[in-house]
Amino acid sequence: MSTASPIAADLRPDDPEPFTEVVDGQLVELPPMGTESVWVVSRIQFRIAAFADEQTPGSVVSEMLFTLRKSPLLRRRPDVAFVSAGRWPLDRPIPRDNGWEVVPDLAVEVVSPTDPIEDVMDRVLDFLAAGSTRVWLVLPKPRQVYVYDSPTSIRVLGLDDELDAEPVLPGFRCPVASIFPPMAGPPA
Repeated sequence: MSTASPIAADLRPDDPEPFTEVVDGQLVELPPMGTESVWVVSRIQFRIAAFADEQTPGSVVSEMLFTLRKSPLLRRRPDVAFVSAGRWPLDRPIPRDNGWEVVPDLAVEVVSPTDPIEDVMDRVLDFLAAGSTRVWLVLPKPRQVYVYDSPTSIRVLGLDDELDAEPVLPGFRCPVASIFPPMAGPPA
Protein backbone atom coordinates (compact mmCIF):
# COMPACT_ATOMS: atom_id res chain seq x y z
CA MET A 1 0.00 0.00 0.00
CA SER A 2 1.26 3.51 -0.77
CA THR A 3 2.15 5.93 2.00
CA ALA A 4 1.75 9.70 1.93
CA SER A 5 3.62 12.53 3.61
CA PRO A 6 3.40 16.31 3.22
CA ILE A 7 5.91 18.00 0.93
CA ALA A 8 6.80 21.51 -0.09
CA ALA A 9 5.18 22.88 -3.23
CA ASP A 10 7.98 21.38 -5.27
CA LEU A 11 10.75 18.80 -5.03
CA ARG A 12 14.28 20.12 -5.35
CA PRO A 13 16.13 19.04 -8.51
CA ASP A 14 18.86 17.40 -6.39
CA ASP A 15 16.42 15.32 -4.32
CA PRO A 16 16.86 11.59 -4.72
CA GLU A 17 14.09 10.22 -6.86
CA PRO A 18 12.64 7.15 -5.21
CA PHE A 19 9.55 5.76 -6.85
CA THR A 20 7.16 8.40 -5.65
CA GLU A 21 4.27 10.45 -6.91
CA VAL A 22 2.72 13.63 -5.57
CA VAL A 23 -1.03 13.53 -5.03
CA ASP A 24 -2.76 16.69 -3.84
CA GLY A 25 0.53 18.02 -2.49
CA GLN A 26 1.33 14.80 -0.60
CA LEU A 27 4.41 12.74 -1.43
CA VAL A 28 3.27 9.15 -2.01
CA GLU A 29 5.78 6.31 -2.15
CA LEU A 30 4.89 3.67 -4.72
CA PRO A 31 5.12 -0.02 -3.83
CA PRO A 32 7.75 -2.08 -5.66
CA MET A 33 6.71 -3.77 -8.89
CA GLY A 34 6.57 -7.53 -9.25
CA THR A 35 8.97 -9.29 -11.57
CA GLU A 36 6.29 -10.21 -14.10
CA SER A 37 5.01 -6.62 -14.18
CA VAL A 38 8.53 -5.28 -14.84
CA TRP A 39 8.86 -7.79 -17.69
CA VAL A 40 5.56 -6.58 -19.20
CA VAL A 41 6.59 -2.92 -18.84
CA SER A 42 9.85 -3.66 -20.69
CA ARG A 43 8.03 -5.40 -23.54
CA ILE A 44 5.53 -2.57 -23.94
CA GLN A 45 8.21 0.11 -23.85
CA PHE A 46 10.30 -1.76 -26.41
CA ARG A 47 7.36 -2.24 -28.80
CA ILE A 48 6.19 1.38 -28.59
CA ALA A 49 9.72 2.81 -28.85
CA ALA A 50 10.58 0.69 -31.89
CA PHE A 51 7.41 1.83 -33.64
CA ALA A 52 7.72 5.50 -32.62
CA ASP A 53 11.36 5.69 -33.75
CA GLU A 54 10.29 4.68 -37.25
CA GLN A 55 6.75 6.04 -37.60
CA THR A 56 5.63 8.72 -35.12
CA PRO A 57 7.88 11.44 -33.74
CA GLY A 58 7.82 11.59 -29.98
CA SER A 59 9.41 10.36 -26.77
CA VAL A 60 8.81 7.00 -25.11
CA VAL A 61 9.76 6.86 -21.45
CA SER A 62 9.41 4.50 -18.53
CA GLU A 63 8.77 5.54 -14.92
CA MET A 64 8.97 9.26 -15.79
CA LEU A 65 7.37 11.65 -13.31
CA PHE A 66 4.84 13.93 -15.06
CA THR A 67 3.34 17.09 -13.60
CA LEU A 68 -0.34 16.78 -14.45
CA ARG A 69 -1.60 19.66 -12.29
CA LYS A 70 0.09 22.45 -10.35
CA SER A 71 -2.58 23.23 -7.77
CA PRO A 72 -3.02 21.14 -5.84
CA LEU A 73 0.18 19.54 -7.08
CA LEU A 74 -0.35 16.26 -8.93
CA ARG A 75 2.57 14.29 -10.31
CA ARG A 76 2.06 10.81 -11.63
CA ARG A 77 4.57 8.19 -12.79
CA PRO A 78 3.11 5.88 -15.45
CA ASP A 79 4.95 2.66 -16.11
CA VAL A 80 5.33 3.64 -19.79
CA ALA A 81 4.34 6.85 -21.56
CA PHE A 82 4.44 8.31 -25.05
CA VAL A 83 4.66 12.08 -25.53
CA SER A 84 4.17 13.17 -29.13
CA ALA A 85 6.37 15.78 -30.76
CA GLY A 86 3.20 17.87 -31.02
CA ARG A 87 3.03 18.09 -27.21
CA TRP A 88 6.79 18.36 -26.64
CA PRO A 89 8.94 19.09 -29.74
CA LEU A 90 11.88 16.73 -30.17
CA ASP A 91 14.36 19.64 -30.26
CA ARG A 92 13.10 20.97 -26.92
CA PRO A 93 15.29 19.76 -24.02
CA ILE A 94 13.82 17.39 -21.47
CA PRO A 95 13.86 19.10 -18.03
CA ARG A 96 16.40 17.94 -15.49
CA ASP A 97 14.17 18.52 -12.47
CA ASN A 98 11.51 16.26 -11.02
CA GLY A 99 8.25 16.43 -12.90
CA TRP A 100 8.10 16.80 -16.67
CA GLU A 101 5.44 19.44 -17.25
CA VAL A 102 3.59 17.80 -20.09
CA VAL A 103 0.70 15.37 -20.21
CA PRO A 104 1.58 12.17 -22.05
CA ASP A 105 -0.56 11.30 -25.06
CA LEU A 106 -0.48 7.65 -23.99
CA ALA A 107 -0.03 6.47 -20.40
CA VAL A 108 0.41 2.79 -19.54
CA GLU A 109 -0.20 1.35 -16.09
CA VAL A 110 0.81 -2.27 -15.45
CA VAL A 111 -0.78 -3.71 -12.33
CA SER A 112 1.52 -5.41 -9.82
CA PRO A 113 0.47 -7.73 -7.00
CA THR A 114 1.29 -4.91 -4.54
CA ASP A 115 -0.96 -2.32 -6.27
CA PRO A 116 -4.26 -1.55 -4.57
CA ILE A 117 -6.79 -1.37 -7.42
CA GLU A 118 -8.21 1.91 -6.07
CA ASP A 119 -4.77 3.54 -6.44
CA VAL A 120 -4.37 2.18 -9.97
CA MET A 121 -7.79 3.48 -11.00
CA ASP A 122 -7.00 6.89 -9.49
CA ARG A 123 -3.90 7.08 -11.71
CA VAL A 124 -5.87 6.06 -14.82
CA LEU A 125 -8.53 8.70 -14.13
CA ASP A 126 -5.91 11.37 -13.34
CA PHE A 127 -4.21 10.85 -16.71
CA LEU A 128 -7.53 11.06 -18.55
CA ALA A 129 -8.61 14.17 -16.60
CA ALA A 130 -5.28 15.85 -17.36
CA GLY A 131 -5.69 15.25 -21.10
CA SER A 132 -4.07 11.94 -22.02
CA THR A 133 -5.71 10.70 -25.20
CA ARG A 134 -5.45 7.05 -24.24
CA VAL A 135 -4.58 5.01 -21.16
CA TRP A 136 -3.79 1.30 -21.16
CA LEU A 137 -4.37 -0.59 -17.94
CA VAL A 138 -2.51 -3.88 -18.22
CA LEU A 139 -3.41 -6.78 -15.94
CA PRO A 140 -0.75 -9.52 -16.11
CA LYS A 141 -2.59 -12.13 -14.06
CA PRO A 142 -5.71 -12.41 -16.26
CA ARG A 143 -3.58 -11.32 -19.26
CA GLN A 144 -5.90 -8.51 -20.26
CA VAL A 145 -5.53 -4.90 -21.36
CA TYR A 146 -8.18 -2.32 -20.58
CA VAL A 147 -8.01 0.47 -23.17
CA TYR A 148 -9.41 3.78 -21.90
CA ASP A 149 -10.32 6.59 -24.28
CA SER A 150 -12.32 8.24 -21.49
CA PRO A 151 -13.54 7.19 -18.06
CA THR A 152 -16.58 5.57 -19.71
CA SER A 153 -15.16 4.46 -23.08
CA ILE A 154 -13.31 1.24 -22.27
CA ARG A 155 -12.40 -1.81 -24.34
CA VAL A 156 -11.17 -5.02 -22.75
CA LEU A 157 -8.67 -7.00 -24.80
CA GLY A 158 -7.61 -10.60 -24.28
CA LEU A 159 -4.78 -12.76 -25.57
CA ASP A 160 -6.41 -13.29 -28.97
CA ASP A 161 -6.86 -9.55 -29.57
CA GLU A 162 -4.62 -6.93 -31.10
CA LEU A 163 -3.54 -3.84 -29.18
CA ASP A 164 -3.55 -0.51 -31.01
CA ALA A 165 -2.75 3.05 -30.01
CA GLU A 166 -4.97 5.00 -32.41
CA PRO A 167 -5.01 7.99 -32.74
CA VAL A 168 -1.86 8.55 -30.67
CA LEU A 169 0.38 6.21 -32.68
CA PRO A 170 -1.38 5.71 -36.02
CA GLY A 171 -0.66 2.25 -37.41
CA PHE A 172 0.73 0.79 -34.18
CA ARG A 173 -0.47 -2.77 -33.67
CA CYS A 174 0.76 -5.68 -31.62
CA PRO A 175 -0.77 -8.92 -30.45
CA VAL A 176 -1.83 -8.68 -26.81
CA ALA A 177 -0.20 -12.07 -26.20
CA SER A 178 3.19 -10.64 -27.22
CA ILE A 179 3.40 -8.30 -24.22
CA PHE A 180 3.03 -11.07 -21.66
CA PRO A 181 5.65 -13.68 -20.70
CA PRO A 182 5.17 -17.19 -22.01
CA MET A 183 2.89 -19.40 -19.96
CA ALA A 184 4.60 -22.15 -18.02
CA GLY A 185 3.87 -25.52 -19.52
CA PRO A 186 3.45 -28.79 -17.69
CA PRO A 187 6.61 -30.06 -15.98
CA ALA A 188 8.75 -32.25 -18.19
